[in-house]
Amino acid sequence: MCGICGEMRFDGGTVENSMLDRMNSRLERRGPDDAGIYIDGSTGFGHRRLSVIDLSARSHQPMVDEELDLALVFNGAIYNYRELRAELRARGYNFFSDGDTEVILKAYREWGERCPEHLHGMFAFVIWDRRKRCCFMARDRFGIKPLYYSLDDRRLRFASNTQALLAGADIDTTIDAEALHFQFTLHAVVPAPRTVISGIRKLEPGHSMTIGSDGTTGLRRYWHLEARRPEKSMSEDDWVEAIHTGLRRAVQRRNDVADVPVGVLLSGGLDSSLLVALLAELGMQDIRTFSVGFEDQPEEKGSEFEYSDQVVERYHPAHHKFL
Repeated sequence: MCGICGEMRFDGGTVENSMLDRMNSRLERRGPDDAGIYIDGSTGFGHRRLSVIDLSARSHQPMVDEELDLALVFNGAIYNYRELRAELRARGYNFFSDGDTEVILKAYREWGERCPEHLHGMFAFVIWDRRKRCCFMARDRFGIKPLYYSLDDRRLRFASNTQALLAGADIDTTIDAEALHFQFTLHAVVPAPRTVISGIRKLEPGHSMTIGSDGTTGLRRYWHLEARRPEKSMSEDDWVEAIHTGLRRAVQRRNDVADVPVGVLLSGGLDSSLLVALLAELGMQDIRTFSVGFEDQPEEKGSEFEYSDQVVERYHPAHHKFL
């Protein structure tokens, strides 16, 4: 999961280590394996790590590339990082780690603000470019990974959750009335860039933003959903097979990148049940599944074990139930 946070000051001040410590402490549950802080005068980053790819200290964050004059904090997973690493090596870049984090740094130096277009995965990251004296932040295409920020005339602050931002203090905590309306009418969803707190915004999915040392910002949408009919008409059976192939490829890609055991949170619903079935179809051994239930209440049933138990009975994963 991981957690990221940081500050960029526009008033000439220096980022305080104690402030980053406070923010980072609110991210500990997102990253219990490691922690780090990096400060370069008016810019500072914090990171909490959940080790999934390249478990060694070489992928410690914040990651600093002295050769490229870049520093990075990153939350997520880049599924095509091996292919990108090979491409970037061919372009003359050298690597000091084996994970996906460093690939983002090299991709940024090679392609600049277009680097997210080359990344396949779920991600939220912020890069400090010491040469250009700017920060570059980006969020994955569907906003799987969170990226909150607070921006005013004095500074930019960002974090993986609102609690970390609030720990930095001096945030406008008045209620955003329009966001509150969304909260109550869109099934607890507040579309980006708003949040229910007026002083906190979210970077929109499929977008990147560059922030200069003087506080100027440039927002860029790097991805558009392109939905179009295929040139050749397809039968219902063709569509079923195409969807099956696409889902199988997606599950395989995610299963191949982890350096730790992969599991499924098995609710018994369609999505998680399908994931278990596809992993079994791909021949994955020792599938680990986890189901969580709650006591029934008069107005609502709390457990879906009756559905998840059927999946367990069919595919025989290493299953864990928690009531």
